[in-house]
Amino acid sequence: MAARKSKVALGFASASGASDAPGFIPASDASGLAAVPTASDLAAVPTASGTPASTLASLRQPIYNPAFECASRDEVRARQFELLIEQVAWAYERVPFYREQFDAIGLRPADIRTHDDVRKIPFTTKSALRDTYPYGLIAVPLNEIIRLHASSGTTGKPIVVGYTRDDIEQWRYCIMSVAQMAGVVPGDRAQMAFGYGMFTGGFGLHYGMEGLGVMMIPASAGNTERHIMMIEDYGTTVLIATPSYALHICEVGERLGYDWEKSQLRVGLFGGEPCSPKLKAEIESRMHIFCTDNYGLTEVMGPGVSGECLSARDQQHIVEDHFYWEVIDPETLEPVPDGCPGELVLTPLQKKGIPLLRYRTRDLTSVTTEPCGCGRTSARMDKVRRRSDDMLIIRGTNVYPSQIEDVLAGIAGASAYYRLEVDNATGLDRLTLNLEVEPAVFTDSFTEMDIFRRSVADKLRAVLQVSVVVRLVEPGSIERVMGKTKHVEDRRE
Repeated sequence: MAARKSKVALGFASASGASDAPGFIPASDASGLAAVPTASDLAAVPTASGTPASTLASLRQPIYNPAFECASRDEVRARQFELLIEQVAWAYERVPFYREQFDAIGLRPADIRTHDDVRKIPFTTKSALRDTYPYGLIAVPLNEIIRLHASSGTTGKPIVVGYTRDDIEQWRYCIMSVAQMAGVVPGDRAQMAFGYGMFTGGFGLHYGMEGLGVMMIPASAGNTERHIMMIEDYGTTVLIATPSYALHICEVGERLGYDWEKSQLRVGLFGGEPCSPKLKAEIESRMHIFCTDNYGLTEVMGPGVSGECLSARDQQHIVEDHFYWEVIDPETLEPVPDGCPGELVLTPLQKKGIPLLRYRTRDLTSVTTEPCGCGRTSARMDKVRRRSDDMLIIRGTNVYPSQIEDVLAGIAGASAYYRLEVDNATGLDRLTLNLEVEPAVFTDSFTEMDIFRRSVADKLRAVLQVSVVVRLVEPGSIERVMGKTKHVEDRRE
């Protein structure tokens, strides 16, 4: 049996080398790794489940590039703009699509002189990648593209992105930065539960983690019992997975009698799908690990756009020396004030294979530039839990799946597993929630289950302002998947 989890090393390297944040202490050297804090330091670290961090995992708060990640906002914005100007010129000179876009409105790269001028640049949308499929946006000769990745293509032709050798190195940098935000350090053993292939997550995280000096265990997706065996036998310390599959691994291990508290696993590095606070808290309390989210999308790079640190548990630091970010009103397309919600727009700053400009992600978030307790000064985005294009309109009312997740998170006995079905078989829109209940709540008593069902329906109606048909299903009946979980099935004709 693996040894019990060792205790934590938390801290950060800042520009000044010090911090007043409780529970975090100055780094002992330029690497960003911290000295070992006291037990009271550990107890101050927040966790989603409310469990003291000292009982969860061996954690560090390293900073991969403190010279930039802890720089002043003026320094960060100056460096971003310098890189942006180079990227705009590169795209205009080498990609006919952008040259035509600029020429059509009389815009030249030299016209971009200030941050405000960035708004003159036309937005890029997913349709541009589809319309130029597969190589129309590539800015270099094809013999300089050393790898292709692509989206699943479930709504038509897949989105194809190409990477030069330097793009791969820049991607590796982004992954190393995000991994360190999560407390991953050289010498960790990371087990990959993402599939490899055209999906960016597996390869992107794999090579980035290796670059950090982490032992990679390329288990890939599937064969859950083998994953558990590897975690035990190889002393895995970091699990890379979707949060829903991580919970499935946990459940299978519990059924097999595996004691998660005694494993060496300490960090969950999750992505590929949104992770609700309820799901995160459940995984942390049952697996005795520290769960972190990271964000990315195929079009701009893959994973590595932003990541969660050990201080701001509901936000993610953007890797700002590689991504120029904006937040806009998705209706007016105008910028929103700092900290206000809107649609995230990204411009990769050092990607030369496909240099997208002002890409509309359709992901809804807000961004703040206030300093973080971890010591970083980089902008932090709220975790993406909804998109401007995943909104359901039910009888004229806007409904987001994340709203339903928030309601369920406050209901004792409601599990993290659910499916939504939308149909109009009766001529009117009907929203049905199939909700898996926790074992402690599930009973053969029709009366008790019906009371619980009506309680869930009433709470949903109060928040959504639309009626929801609630169906309760027994524990384990909703399919567990290894990739992204599909929560919504829209059957309307």
